[in-house]
Amino acid sequence: MNAEIIAIGDELVTGQRLDTNSRWLSAELAILGIPVTFHTTAADTIEAGTEAFQNAVGRADIVISTGGLGPTADDLTRDVLASVAGVPLELSRAAVDAIEARFSSRGVPCPESNRRQALFPRGSREILNPNGTAPGIDMDVTLGPRTIRVIALPGVPAELEPMWTVSVVPALTAILPDKATIVQRRIKCFGAGESAIEAMLPDLVRRGRDPLVGITAHEATITLRIAARGRNENECRNKIASTEQIIRDCLGDLVFGTEDDEVEDAAIAALVAVGRTLATAEIGTQGLVAMLFATAGASQQGRVFRGGTVRATSEADATDLAQRCRDEFTTDLGLGVGPVRQAAEGRQTIQLAVATCARVETAEHVFAGGPTLAPVRAAKSAIALVRKLGPGLPLASREANQ
Repeated sequence: MNAEIIAIGDELVTGQRLDTNSRWLSAELAILGIPVTFHTTAADTIEAGTEAFQNAVGRADIVISTGGLGPTADDLTRDVLASVAGVPLELSRAAVDAIEARFSSRGVPCPESNRRQALFPRGSREILNPNGTAPGIDMDVTLGPRTIRVIALPGVPAELEPMWTVSVVPALTAILPDKATIVQRRIKCFGAGESAIEAMLPDLVRRGRDPLVGITAHEATITLRIAARGRNENECRNKIASTEQIIRDCLGDLVFGTEDDEVEDAAIAALVAVGRTLATAEIGTQGLVAMLFATAGASQQGRVFRGGTVRATSEADATDLAQRCRDEFTTDLGLGVGPVRQAAEGRQTIQLAVATCARVETAEHVFAGGPTLAPVRAAKSAIALVRKLGPGLPLASREANQ
């Protein structure tokens, strides 16, 4: 059993937007034990879509598409699927009601164009979309003795991913010849790049391994996802435990958490454990450090983070910023971030400092990744420095240092 993924959208074929959905779906299918043999990208036309789907159903057992399910005239996936299957489109009253209810909940009338999203090829099944107006389509296409499962999902990741997990995975698992139980666990890392972390792991990120280990990067946070297949959940968790231990042994304190943990959650937890408080001052990171700390650790962050400031001037250095905010907020620790400085060979760096009354520790971070990513990566690096150093720095009374 093999699969093909079709990504639909003019913005993809013109290079205006990167197709991240196909990569994500390939990793998901690998966890299910379904190899992906082709990725296809098609424009928003009937001709391109029809050719893409006809080729796919001719060579794959499962076809997954993303995009083209919106309400506008160039959203043609439903029309293409009906044509390829040789069936008409039919209106689903239940889908219309769901779409209208979504608009009604926001106090606005449902545009007539959105009712088009309730059209389905005859014989197909609706995939519920709790986060948008575009339901997915699940259908069978028969070619001679073969029946191909075709699943069409919206292109917005925030809609696609929950639909995949809740609806598509159970549907595909039910038709797999191997009815094995599948359990997943995510290990979160920060402090090294994706390729560096992969090189530190002894043959773990390898196709066909059991359990499978996948690696992804988002805003400098690395996620290692372990997926185990077995006869039952207990067998899967035993496989995961041994692989997780190898990861922790190899990566050490680069591992900061699991599942939905973020580096700011780990930093808050580390300071809570030793009863220390923190304030921040930033130049060049747009207040992101304070924002991340302010939303981290749920009920715990109020015990640690006492506030932060964002400064416009670049005259102060990180050490000065750290000491000033520590005094201003009367905290155990001060974290100073910035300013951004021009370094050799055209590179930019940003200073980081963690200060107590007794000691200051500094670091330098390469400020790179463009105007959107660079501040986020710098903010996370500053938070990681607090996680690493904050609990162990010596404290001294304020009176002794005045």
